[in-house]
Amino acid sequence: MNITFKIKYRTQWGEIVWVSLSQGCEPPIRMPLSTIDGEVWNGNMELPDATDDVITYRYYIERDGHEERAEVATMPHIIFPKRGQKVYEQNDWWRDVRHVAGIAVPVFSLRSEDSQGVGDFGDLMKLVRWAEQTGMRAVQILPINDTTISHSWTDSYPYNSISIFALHPMYLDLKQLGTLADKKAMDEYEKERQRVNNLPQIDYEAVNNLKRSYMRKMYEQDGAKVLKTKGFKTFYGKNKDWLLPYAAFSYLRDKYGTSQFSAWPAYSTYNTEEVEKLAKKEHHEIAYHYYLQYFLHLQLLTVANFARQNKIILKGDIPIGISTNSVEAWVEPFYFNMDEQTGAPPDIFAKDGQNWGFPTYNWDVMARDGYRWWIRRMRKMAEYFSAYRIDHILGFFRIWEIPYPHKSGLMGQFSPALPMTEEDITRRGVPFIPDMYLQDRHDPTRYHIRISAKEEESYKNLSGSARLAFDRMYEDFFYHRHNDFWYNEAMKKLPALTRSTQMIACGEDLGMIPACVEKVMNKLQIMSLEIQSMPKAPGLEFGNLQDNPVLSVCTISSHDTPTLRGWWEEDPERAQRYYTHVLHLKGEAPRQLPGWICEMIIRRHLECPSAFCIITLQDWLSIDESIRLPDAAAERINVPANPRHYWRYRMHINLERLLQPNSFTEHVKNIIHNA
Repeated sequence: MNITFKIKYRTQWGEIVWVSLSQGCEPPIRMPLSTIDGEVWNGNMELPDATDDVITYRYYIERDGHEERAEVATMPHIIFPKRGQKVYEQNDWWRDVRHVAGIAVPVFSLRSEDSQGVGDFGDLMKLVRWAEQTGMRAVQILPINDTTISHSWTDSYPYNSISIFALHPMYLDLKQLGTLADKKAMDEYEKERQRVNNLPQIDYEAVNNLKRSYMRKMYEQDGAKVLKTKGFKTFYGKNKDWLLPYAAFSYLRDKYGTSQFSAWPAYSTYNTEEVEKLAKKEHHEIAYHYYLQYFLHLQLLTVANFARQNKIILKGDIPIGISTNSVEAWVEPFYFNMDEQTGAPPDIFAKDGQNWGFPTYNWDVMARDGYRWWIRRMRKMAEYFSAYRIDHILGFFRIWEIPYPHKSGLMGQFSPALPMTEEDITRRGVPFIPDMYLQDRHDPTRYHIRISAKEEESYKNLSGSARLAFDRMYEDFFYHRHNDFWYNEAMKKLPALTRSTQMIACGEDLGMIPACVEKVMNKLQIMSLEIQSMPKAPGLEFGNLQDNPVLSVCTISSHDTPTLRGWWEEDPERAQRYYTHVLHLKGEAPRQLPGWICEMIIRRHLECPSAFCIITLQDWLSIDESIRLPDAAAERINVPANPRHYWRYRMHINLERLLQPNSFTEHVKNIIHNA
């Protein structure tokens, strides 16, 4: 079978585009494409009959005639079926772009004149329009799935969703939903809308009470008519497998006053037939949730289509876990280990580690059906997004597992892992002292080194030689012992994600990073995350931007860190070292970061080799001292060390102000154009 390849990619002098067919094609085939104008590359390839029905191919760039320096450009792999597809034309617009500049901001943080105290999908459309005006080619957001567990401010945590499919009702743009026929109710709503919309931060409970009240009134007013439309019926038919359980879960949560389904007096164990009977019996109440999800889908799809038409990559976020009190835990508990908790070992975010409270995945069960759960999840995301961030990608290699009833992340251990026997430990010249180890929960004869072992008195009391031997064992256990093992674990799981859609895969690969992570991400062409203030190379306080790999997303700060201005002002001594040794500026570093230094730092990031440079909204605003928030500390979105952090940051200016002709937008446009 003959396949024709065509890609539009603007090359520089000395570059050649190759196409490589690997998985599903044995042996792998690699072929250079030809070009006349250095922009459109073509090639034909004859495939042997023995190749599989599904083939994976990638584009590569060769520079200066050195094949060994061939690198993956901003072009992840794509899968297409062999049968019935004689010609494949690759024309994704974003592949024209050598470097992608973008902005990162949670949807809830957006503010406009029309919103109702929290950002919504109408505001997201305005943000995409502004990004297009500036020449940005990416808009990155945090998870937008429904997190309604308690109807309190604690639901503001966007990584604790009750559904991997359902969108959060608070993101519905009520202006697009329609107007209440009851003029008095409409006037009361408008008065409260203006009040909550003018608050400096999100009042999560007031906002959700307001929006849900309005949505309920609109449902009573127009819902029956909407549910009869062809558009709704098509949406329901395509999404029934998750929509009906989600709607039933939401109804039962509110009926019984808790999302802890094990405490429900009825339906605590999911049964498809019983839930379908319930949906018919309580149709009006349960269909309310269908109604909301239908309009959320339409509004987000409108934004997604607008972004694609205007050559903007809309980038979503996949949380590593699901809530213990979620639809998935209720409907498909066999996919999870409900008696275990996920978290993270100690790092710069949290010295005592983190306990997220999510159940761990039962990967063995997931593997039996070819990771169908993940594939369904990815394909739903692909309806809206052109790229996605894998939150805590290290969880696909191994997860930090904390047993109940422990709360501290210090009590965790990696799973899966290769724990040691007492004999393994003593053979290394280290005396076996129980309080320096955690017993493996599956095999009591094997042990994990405590992540905090070096803080124990037992460690401090070791002899010099024993302490040195323990240090070597500690380093080996956490960074070397599991490399091949964790490589194989990741390669069992991650290909199911990356092959399931054409979305660009990006991984959040921060923390204790074993060497196998880079190898897997390169093999699967998953972009890494590079933050200069959190270098991956050992011994460095700040990374060298020019060392960033092409296949990476670089940024200055994230939702989990202080902003650029924030970390500068929090640690003046560190700021001085950055000022002197990275920026190579003389004298004393200013205590408050001036806009011109913020701009210098952003320009350097835009000019580094990373294919994507996605800067937070707060850091973009930092370059203009007349427009940025005066208090840098108020720009912080999350404090990971605080498990009860209130996620309520909201931009302090309206998006309409950015969309109007202004010097700030022109300034950003010039910075991006000249990068």
